[in-house]
Amino acid sequence: MHDKGAGVLPKSKVDLCAAIRRGARTGMSVRALKRKYGAGYETVPRALASSLPEPRKKMRPRGTRLVSYKPVIDAILTADLTEHVITGLASALKADAVDRRRRRAGGPQGG
Repeated sequence: MHDKGAGVLPKSKVDLCAAIRRGARTGMSVRALKRKYGAGYETVPRALASSLPEPRKKMRPRGTRLVSYKPVIDAILTADLTEHVITGLASALKADAVDRRRRRAGGPQGG
């Protein structure tokens, strides 16, 4: 088990690189810096070579496994939406019909 040092590990890559450079100025070896900060094999030499860490690599957009099922999913959602629209329209038409009957009969109006 490696000793991570007594202090708290840096949270960001910039802080990690700065801490590695500070440690190197005090005379710590590359191996000791790797052990203290839990850095990878190439992280310490890169931190010592540059004042800023390398920018993040752009990730390639990944495809989805659902592409082959997309037509089926769309059909299900369209049918479900259609059912909800029909149900909503039917409810609205029923409420309108009841309201019209009440007005014709002269009864209390709904609201």
